[in-house]
Amino acid sequence: MRKKTITLLISTAVVLAILCGCSKNTHPQKNNAITIFHAGSLSVPLSQMKEEFEKINPGTKILTEAAGSRMCARKIADLHQLCDVMMSADYTVINEILIPKYASWCIKFASNQMAIVYTEKSKYAKEINSKNWYQILSRPDVICGHSNPNDDPCGYRSIITMKLAGIFYHDKDLFNKIENKKDGMMIRPKETDFISLLDVGQVDYIFLYKSVAVQHNLKYVELPPQVNLSSMKYADFYKQASVNVSGKTPGTHITKHGAPILYGLTIPKISPNPDLAMKFVEFVLSKNEGLKIMDKNGQDPVVPEVSNTYKELPKNLEQYALPPK
Repeated sequence: MRKKTITLLISTAVVLAILCGCSKNTHPQKNNAITIFHAGSLSVPLSQMKEEFEKINPGTKILTEAAGSRMCARKIADLHQLCDVMMSADYTVINEILIPKYASWCIKFASNQMAIVYTEKSKYAKEINSKNWYQILSRPDVICGHSNPNDDPCGYRSIITMKLAGIFYHDKDLFNKIENKKDGMMIRPKETDFISLLDVGQVDYIFLYKSVAVQHNLKYVELPPQVNLSSMKYADFYKQASVNVSGKTPGTHITKHGAPILYGLTIPKISPNPDLAMKFVEFVLSKNEGLKIMDKNGQDPVVPEVSNTYKELPKNLEQYALPPK
């Protein structure tokens, strides 16, 4: 428990450091540049998109800032930091925190799934598999990790995954066995913060998106579809698990229920360069450009998908979404 407390305090310190800092970006904002706030799990595909976009649009500059998706949204809503495109690992973060005051619409563009990620240095690495993973993670000498659920969707999805596993494997105490064992769980602001800790053996297993494991050539256990949040088929099953996270204002909370993983993007109303931002968004949503890069990196495209903000979409983006039924 002491280790978990320390890591939570570290995360809180990061938040306070941001809140006490300057409320405007340090990046110079020019007509040929845009700033993108994005989930850590999008770092690899975005790096490739940045390179390709700048190549076909000479003179443009893409500036990227990775953080937990909820942290990205709070930078916009609470600190009014300048941002041209927001790309979230959970589209509902945009809906809940940014719409309608700071953004008008959201388009879903990719999917993913939860996995248990490890290396050869991890305890019981030669023993773990898709059938016994929850038993291995429950062992007292095994250290696990997941991101902070108040900052990052991967964090609350990790908790939901554990709770769903308890239902699926008929073990009511499974969540506590993994999440609350003494000195057995580390928490960091975003999921990709764990990769270096995993490399040096400070943590044995982390709850992480499968795509990140694939992109970094890490070992992973593929979880059952009833648990990994990948399938629309099991959407009702996922709803059985939930977790409370911080709300829009201090002291409030939002209940997040299990749901299939769907990434979302938007152009905030405070975008300094909305025209170039729109051009980049169209690049991201293009089947032969951005979505091709997403697919190559293990994040399956879902365009077009239903958008509850379809009526608010700019006309040129309607082709990338579907209206609610």
